[in-house]
Amino acid sequence: MPTEITAAAAGRWTLGDRTVHRMGFGSMRITAHPDRDRALRVLRRAVELGVDHIDTAAFYVSPGGTLKVGTGPARYATELIRAALAPYPEGLVVATKVGFRDDPTTGLHEEASPAQLRAQVEENLRRLGRDHLDLVNLRIVKRPAPDSVAERFGALAELRDAGLIRHLGLSNVRLDHLDEAQTIAPVVCVQNNYALDNRGDQDAMVRECGARGIAYVPFFSLTGGNREGGARTDHGAAVHAVARAHDATPQQVRLAWTLHQGPHVLAIPGTGDSAHLAENVAAAALRLTPDELAALDRR
Repeated sequence: MPTEITAAAAGRWTLGDRTVHRMGFGSMRITAHPDRDRALRVLRRAVELGVDHIDTAAFYVSPGGTLKVGTGPARYATELIRAALAPYPEGLVVATKVGFRDDPTTGLHEEASPAQLRAQVEENLRRLGRDHLDLVNLRIVKRPAPDSVAERFGALAELRDAGLIRHLGLSNVRLDHLDEAQTIAPVVCVQNNYALDNRGDQDAMVRECGARGIAYVPFFSLTGGNREGGARTDHGAAVHAVARAHDATPQQVRLAWTLHQGPHVLAIPGTGDSAHLAENVAAAALRLTPDELAALDRR
C-alpha cells in the first residue's frame, strides 16, 4: 500500500518563533456547506495529514461573508476550528485576519480604526477560544494612491505588546506598506493574491519577502482570477502537460508551482471536501523540473 503523503513533504518555514509545514489549509470554504459535521471532519483530517498552519478570519462566515452563499444559521470558520480542534494540538498555528467585518445588513466592509481592530481581535479570541492569537494579519484595501498602514499596524503592535497577539503579518499590501510596517514591529508574513495565471506585480514581492526572511502566503493560488468563485477549470496546455507527466491533477500542479516559487512560500488551499483536501496536501510531494517550471511560466 502506498505511503500517505502528508504536509511534511512540502518542507518547513518559520513564522516568528513558530515553525510550520509549508503546506497549510485555508478555512474560508468550510463555512459554505450547511452540514457542520462535514466541516469538522475536514479540519480534523487536515491535522491528521500534517497540516499545522490554518488560515482563517472572523469574516469567514456563511451565509454572507466573502463567499456570499449558504442558508441557515451563521457558520463562522473560527468557531468551526474551535469545535473541531480544541484543545488545540501542540504546534498548531492558527493565523487570522482583521480589518474587515461582515454585517448581515451592510455586508462585508472595512473596519480599520484602532478600536475596531481591537474589537475584531477580541472577537477572534472569543470564537477561537484562545487567550492569545498566534498570528494576526492586517487586511487592507489596496488603493492605487499612496496610503499609510502606520496607525492600523501600530494598533495591532500595541495588542502584541499586551500579549493578545504573538506575531503580526500583512495582507493585500504593497512593498511600501511592508517597509512602513517593519519600522513599527516585526512582520512574519505577507499574504497577497498570487497564482500561476494571476501574478500581477507580485513576483517582485515574492523575491523581496524571501530576501527579508518573511513568509509569503498567497491566497487564491488555486482559483486565480476566479477568486471566491472556486477552482479554475481552464488551466491551459502547459498545466495539463505537466499534470500528465506526473500523474497529477491540474490543481496539484498549480499548488506545486506555488511552492516552487521559494522556500519561504507557504500554500493555504481551502476546501470543504475531505477528498479534495487529501489531493491538495499530496501536491506537497510534487517536484517540478526546471524545464517544467519554465513551460508553466510561458503558459
